[in-house]
Amino acid sequence: MRAKESRGESREGSAGRAVSSTARACEDIPAVAVVGMGYVGLTLASVLAMRGYRVHGVEKNPHVAGTLRRREVHLVEPGVREAVRDCVGVNWTVGGEYTFAPDVAVICVSTPLRADGVPNLSNLKEAAGVLAGRMREGGLVVVRSTVPIGTTRRVVRPLLGDRRVRLAFCPERTIQGRALCELMDLPQVIGALDEDSYEMAATFFAPLTRRVVRVSSLEAAEMVKLVNNCHTDVIYSFGNEVALMAKEFELDPLEVIEAANVDYPRPDLARPGFVGGACLSKDPYILFSSFDPKHCTPRLIRAARELNERMPGEVAKHLLELLRRSGKRPADARILVCGFAFKGVPETDDVRGTPAIPFVRALSSSCLEILGHDYVVRDEIVSSCGVRSVALEEGFRLSDAVVFLNNHVRYAALDLSSLLASVPRPFVLYDCWRIFRGRPEVRGEGIRYAGIGFEAS
Repeated sequence: MRAKESRGESREGSAGRAVSSTARACEDIPAVAVVGMGYVGLTLASVLAMRGYRVHGVEKNPHVAGTLRRREVHLVEPGVREAVRDCVGVNWTVGGEYTFAPDVAVICVSTPLRADGVPNLSNLKEAAGVLAGRMREGGLVVVRSTVPIGTTRRVVRPLLGDRRVRLAFCPERTIQGRALCELMDLPQVIGALDEDSYEMAATFFAPLTRRVVRVSSLEAAEMVKLVNNCHTDVIYSFGNEVALMAKEFELDPLEVIEAANVDYPRPDLARPGFVGGACLSKDPYILFSSFDPKHCTPRLIRAARELNERMPGEVAKHLLELLRRSGKRPADARILVCGFAFKGVPETDDVRGTPAIPFVRALSSSCLEILGHDYVVRDEIVSSCGVRSVALEEGFRLSDAVVFLNNHVRYAALDLSSLLASVPRPFVLYDCWRIFRGRPEVRGEGIRYAGIGFEAS
């Protein structure tokens, strides 16, 4: 999930309306355990509960479980707050233990990367092991966590033991900020262990989505999730490559990209920008771990990931260069960093895979002080990234440069004239997403305006 505005119309309104007609708790509806109340599990549980399913959210983090039981929400996602408010305590329970033998259990636990880039499957193994003693005979286990190809068959199936339990892999492919809408709009891909497993999985998901797409195996479904996100990573890396090349010739990468796209009947070139989030920054490594490098190396995907990971450092280097050329020693400079969520549109408070952390790290040894601001991310989270959290007006007034790392709509609507009136001169305005492109204020006296691969003349 990239720090980029997604194309396509949002249906957040329809998700909100669905909440108001919820909680038809019926005994003839399957009992569903959703294991893991992070983004993937919480959004799925929200849609299931709104559709009247009897849902139990299994969450071993007592703080998260307690927050949800109080009908509060620990993350920002349109529609989830309303679903929790209307359904928890009605047809949706939350706890650290299984309160019933589920007909369907959906595993949505995290599979974080270890230091060596290999996914840690301990949460998945724990969930599968516990479910082995809880599932009803003939019940269905759905793996929804992102895993290396072959994991559902090789790891989960043996842990479920010899009991007659059906098994499927059904990837989650939603974008944060529109997850509830996309859960209902996007086709649900299903790979199953056998015919009975597929039939039960298709019956389970059919009321939630407009279309079910069957693939031939568990492995094919696992690969669908990985190649979807890796393809996105590759596409966006090309826009970043264009920006770095344009910089060498002092060209505007957006001019080049936009002219190349005008009425041209091939896929659009992507704009340059950061690629972050829990999926796009992690899933290439999960794909890499699926292969023996002696036999297969996804070279293009690896090169794209390396380039995208390099971009925060490239921007930091460019910013320091601009400060020096403006006559300001970086060691004497304060820099305001705006946008700590990994993306601005759709709005999120998620800092997983955020470019802000490597960007701040790249600057920290070169600058006097780094200040931080975000409209959605809590101040304590911003501060934990190694900066001093400040109000926007204060940050402008104190700083020698401001960097907009994401494109939150409230940044795009800023009264730049008033903010820039208070800044010292010379001043660097680094607009990674070019949200202020064309604004006359950015060309004021003593203002140096720049973006990824671009510097105003």
